[in-house]
Amino acid sequence: MGEMKIPSSAYYGAQTARAVENFQISGQKPHERFVWAGLQLKKATAIVNGNLKTIGKKQSKAIVRAADEALTGKFTDSFVVDVYQAGAGTSHHMNLNEVLANRANELLGVRKRGTYTQVHPNDHVNFGQSTNDVIPTCIRLATLSLAQELIAEGTALAKSFRKKAKAFDKIFKSGRTHWQDATPVTLGQEWGAYATAVEKLIAGVKATLPELQEIGLGGTAVGTGINSHPKYRKAVAAQLQKQTKLGIKPAKDYFERMQSLAPFVAVSGALRNLAQDISRISNDLRLLSSGPNVGLAEIKLPTVQPGSSIMPGKVNPVIAEMTNMICFQILGNDQAILWAAQAGQMELNVMMPLIAWNLPQSFTIMTNCLKTFNEKCVAGVVANKEVCLRYAMTTSSLVTVLNPIIGYSKAAEVFKRSLATGQPIPEVIVSMGLMTPAEVKKVLDLKKMVTPGVAK
Repeated sequence: MGEMKIPSSAYYGAQTARAVENFQISGQKPHERFVWAGLQLKKATAIVNGNLKTIGKKQSKAIVRAADEALTGKFTDSFVVDVYQAGAGTSHHMNLNEVLANRANELLGVRKRGTYTQVHPNDHVNFGQSTNDVIPTCIRLATLSLAQELIAEGTALAKSFRKKAKAFDKIFKSGRTHWQDATPVTLGQEWGAYATAVEKLIAGVKATLPELQEIGLGGTAVGTGINSHPKYRKAVAAQLQKQTKLGIKPAKDYFERMQSLAPFVAVSGALRNLAQDISRISNDLRLLSSGPNVGLAEIKLPTVQPGSSIMPGKVNPVIAEMTNMICFQILGNDQAILWAAQAGQMELNVMMPLIAWNLPQSFTIMTNCLKTFNEKCVAGVVANKEVCLRYAMTTSSLVTVLNPIIGYSKAAEVFKRSLATGQPIPEVIVSMGLMTPAEVKKVLDLKKMVTPGVAK
């Protein structure tokens, strides 16, 4: 294809340079955890191939040492291919192979980069491998690693909601359905539901991870394992498990592992489910804290920064707003992952680079979002007890408790009269001669109204 000019300081080679020239698209470089996954994989394959004597011990040790150096972040600037690139991820894969080959050669005394006299990017770094089994394995490793961090932050957020639920247990407020007055609840009951939702959604993410632990590395080009040692598959899975502690095991069907990207759709879907409910809860917090004078003002969010360049003293729910935006991005990423996964054909899905970017990005921004949402918003929420109680005592839906006593029709009449006159529900009941003040007080007991039971 002709010569390529490469900076003398670069550790990458000609194939990488061509990809950089061809794909000047987004300016976004590979996700750091995806690079980490590739380096772990190349280290493992070099160890196994060295043990199986499919490459020389000298080459094996040099590649492992180069990978270890790269894992410290030494060559981060050398992974330069745009995330939107050639199908399957061959460009990034060769970037990885070239960087490790050039550094391994240096370690063996070769001075000029691009002179692969001791270690070759294809013949040694890539022995027994193909882009087609390497890239999906890297996505799996990156996702499994990032998932541990997300689970930790999601669990911490659920604990914060549970703690607030306990603190808010005796704070009565009006429920709301259809954005209209509903029967009373406690603020604790409302926040306990948030805690339960987050707990279940984090469990949903966990449930998708076992499918990612089963890797197809060793399938090589199409799943047959051509050009790899018969013992390589099991050995490399064991080596990756030793290095990463992520529960890695060899595939049951290497052809399926390369054809189907359904496990990525499943984990992205679980992340999407988490995002849509976190967004819903964020919406609630923004509404419940609206005000301070002309909104609901049932809760007060922590003040973290000024809210307006023109309105003095204004404070906005910025952390909850950020949370909404992150959740929207994850919903979009999930759609892209879904479409990419369905685009697979025959023995390969060439749309993997999109998933290799979107899925780790979704985990990263969601993890950071959950941490910030928890620490800068949820953990510092304070209830406005008086406001909540006033809403609980003035909600028109207090009449619901009267149904078993005076019937639905009479209760509806009480509701309409209260709405028309502005009189509180208890006063209307007494003025209509339906109950005595003592009976009204007994029936409209908020403590009884927030638990199952029938008024008598």
